[in-house]
Amino acid sequence: MNAIQCERLCKTFGNRIVLDDVSLEVKPGTVFGLVGMNGSGKSTMIKAMLDLIAIDSGSITLHGMSHRKVQARDKIAYLPDRFAPPIHLRCRDFLQYMLTLHGSDKRESQVVQVLEKLELELRVLDLSVGKLSKGMTQKLGLASCLLSGKSLLILDEPMSGLDPKARYLFKAQIRELRDAGKTVFFSSHLLADVEELSDTMAVLHRHKIVYTGSSDGLLEQTGAGTLEQAYLRCIDKT
Repeated sequence: MNAIQCERLCKTFGNRIVLDDVSLEVKPGTVFGLVGMNGSGKSTMIKAMLDLIAIDSGSITLHGMSHRKVQARDKIAYLPDRFAPPIHLRCRDFLQYMLTLHGSDKRESQVVQVLEKLELELRVLDLSVGKLSKGMTQKLGLASCLLSGKSLLILDEPMSGLDPKARYLFKAQIRELRDAGKTVFFSSHLLADVEELSDTMAVLHRHKIVYTGSSDGLLEQTGAGTLEQAYLRCIDKT
């Protein structure tokens, strides 16, 4: 049973086509990277998976259950693009709220451990969210997902705003999740991150999935020397 199964998704906003006959599958225990240019429909696809927006046609299942059912999302932790938690909350209170929401019983020591792995200083816990930089806010959102205990993480541009060291540390956490049998679906326009992390990648371009497979497979298919060249050759054909 696939962690995520999308079949022939179509979505329009008015007269604008955003997703056109899009299908993909995400196997459990893998990392899946969805790559595309800004505005290609990556966030729309993720919101459709989570039933945050309605699709015009097609079907989506999460662990074999229709995405329209609330229970289908019980095993999911989600980090949206442009993550913006309530600025009046202390970081400690935000994390506690998210742990309660996810039904996670992580202890204080486990929270500290995750924050240390992301190099988010413990003093931040007593600051209000509104006092954090963009990078620190993003780390807070990532920490809440990592602490959720969920088997499927859906992350929209998770490395946005992170500096190179923070990106390195977060990618180490993604590998740990995969080693523990968790499933990670993330979107990105950063090909290096997709190449480094993904077992499977998909290229979304002009409303359609134009490639699904490994990064090595895309290199071989296009005859390119780098993934950047392969990506450009792939989208130039459409």
